[in-house]
Amino acid sequence: MILLLNTTLLQNEVNLLPDTLVTIASYILPLFAIIVLIRCMRSMLGNKTQTEIWGYIHKDDGVALINHWENLIGRSKSADICLPYASVSRVHAVLIRSPKGVWRIFDIFSKGGVWVNGEKVQATGTVVRDGDVLNLAGNSVRFRDISEKQRDAIEARRTQSWKRVHPAVTLFFLTIFQAILLLEHLCTAESEYLAGIMLGFVLLVLLEWFCYFAMRSIRRTGFEVETLAFFLSSIGLSVIASSVPDEMFRQMIIVFAGVVAFFVLGWWLRDLDRTKTMRLPLAILSVLILGAVLVIGREQYGAKNWIFIGSMSIQPSEFVKVAFIYVGAATLDRLFSTKNLILFIVFSALCVICLAFSSDFGTALIFFVTFLVISFMRSGSIATVALAITGAGMAGFLMLKMKDHVARRFATWGHIWDAENIWDGGYQQTHALSAGASGGLFGKGAGNGWLKNTFAGNTDTVFGVMCEELGLIIAICAVLAILALAFFAVRNSGHGRSAYYSIAACATASMFMVQVALNVFGSVDILPFTGVTFPFVSRGGTSVLACWMLLAFIKAGDTRKGASFVVRPPEAKTKKQRESAEEREETA
Repeated sequence: MILLLNTTLLQNEVNLLPDTLVTIASYILPLFAIIVLIRCMRSMLGNKTQTEIWGYIHKDDGVALINHWENLIGRSKSADICLPYASVSRVHAVLIRSPKGVWRIFDIFSKGGVWVNGEKVQATGTVVRDGDVLNLAGNSVRFRDISEKQRDAIEARRTQSWKRVHPAVTLFFLTIFQAILLLEHLCTAESEYLAGIMLGFVLLVLLEWFCYFAMRSIRRTGFEVETLAFFLSSIGLSVIASSVPDEMFRQMIIVFAGVVAFFVLGWWLRDLDRTKTMRLPLAILSVLILGAVLVIGREQYGAKNWIFIGSMSIQPSEFVKVAFIYVGAATLDRLFSTKNLILFIVFSALCVICLAFSSDFGTALIFFVTFLVISFMRSGSIATVALAITGAGMAGFLMLKMKDHVARRFATWGHIWDAENIWDGGYQQTHALSAGASGGLFGKGAGNGWLKNTFAGNTDTVFGVMCEELGLIIAICAVLAILALAFFAVRNSGHGRSAYYSIAACATASMFMVQVALNVFGSVDILPFTGVTFPFVSRGGTSVLACWMLLAFIKAGDTRKGASFVVRPPEAKTKKQRESAEEREETA
C-alpha cells in the first residue's frame, strides 16, 4: 500500500514537472524579449545620426554641405541647399549624383532659370564637374566635388553602427528567448509534433546566425532591423506550433524564402537606375494581377482575394503591397513632374478600386493610407491629401451601401457584447478579449491557450493568442518592435541618399503601422474588425513573404556607416574613369 502511494506521488511529481517548467519560463521569457527590444532600439534610435558628405556649394555667405545624392536647391528653408535670395524660386533646381559619381543638375520649372558655366540647363539636365559655376536666377555659386581622400577621411570619422550595442550580443539574447519558447512548447505539445517543432526553431536559429555572419563577411554591421524581424518571426513560429504544429516545417520554409527575397530585393535596390526602369512594368503587372483576381479569384471569408493553384492558396494583394511602394516612391528629379504624379494617382486608384470590388476592405484601407503618405512626401501638399481623404470618404460610404458584410462589421463595432452579436458579428472580438484577459502579464504558457482553436485565431485575432499564451508584456513588445522599425525609417528619411529610398522606407513603415493598428485595435473593438494580419506573426505564406520583402525598403534608408547591405559604398575612380562616366551620362 505504501509502495503504491509512493509510486502515485512520484508520478504526480513527474506530471507536474512540465507545468512547473512552463510557469518558470513564462516569467523569464518577457525579460529576454524586453532586452532584445531595448538593445535594438538603443542601437537604432539612441545614437546621433551622422550624415554623409558628398560635396560643397560655395556661396557668398559661406559653404553649404551636400549630404545626399539627390539635393533640392531653392529659397525654401526646407531645401537641402538653401539659397536665401529673392530671385531664387522656393523650389528651383535639383542636384543629383549617379552611383558612378557623376553629378547632374535639373531645372524644375524655376522662374529665373539655371546655368552651368554660362550654358542654360536643358530639360534633360546638365553634367556638373568639380569647380563649375552654377547660376540660379542671377546668383552664382561654385560646386566642389569631394575627393576620394576627403571622402575616406570623413568616413573614417563616422562611428560604426555597432560600437555602442554589439548586434551579436543582441542576437545571443534572442537565441535564449527562442530556446525558452521552444522549451515551453516541448512541455505542452503532443509527442507526435515534438520533432517538427524542435526542427522549426532550430532552423530559425541557424538561419538568423547564418545571415548575421554573412553580413559580417561583407563588412556590414547593422543587424537590428533583421533581429526585430526574426524576433517577430519567432513569435509567429510559436503561434504555428500552438495552432497547427503539423505546418511548422512549411512555415519555416516560407520564412527562409522570405529572407532570400529580402536579400534579393535589397541587392536589386542597390542600383537606383536599375530600380527605376522596372517601375512602369511592375505597375502594369500589379493592375493586371488584381484584375485577374476579380475574374478567377475565389471568395473566402467575405473577400474575393485568393487564387488557388492545386492545394496551394495565394493572396496576390500581399505581393502588390510591395509593388505599390516600389512604384510609388520616386527620385527627386521626377518628384515634381506632374505627369509622374498623375500616373501614380491613376495606379493607386486602380489598385484600391480592384480591392474594393473584391470586398477586401482591410487591404484597401492599408493601400489608401500608404497612398496618403507617399502623396504627401511627393508633393508636400496638405490640400492634396485632404482632397484624397474626402474622395475616399465618399467611396467608403458607397462601399458600405454596396457591401453588406462590410456594413455589418461597422454595425457591430462598439456593440460586440450585445446579445445578438456575441455569437455572430462580435464572436472573434469577444473571444479575443476574453482569452487575452485570461493570459495576464505573463501568459498561460506557449501552447496552453484555447483562442488558437477559434476561427482565424492564428491570423486575424493573433494578438489575442499572443496575450493569452505569452502574456501582455510580450504582445506589447511585438507591437513596439513594429513601432521601432517605423521610427527608425522616419528618423533616417532626412538622411537618405535618394528621395526614392526615404519615401519607400516611410511608406513601408506606415503600411506596417496601419496593419498592426487594424489587427490589434480591431481585435479589441477599438476599431472596426477588418481581418488583416499582424506583420511577421500571423500565419500565412504570402503575408510573411511580403513582410520580409517590404523590410528591404526600410533597410535601404539606413545610411549609418557600414550598417546596410542595400546602401552601396561609393566606388573609387581615377580621373580618367570619372571623365568616361561623365561622357556616358552626357550621351544618355
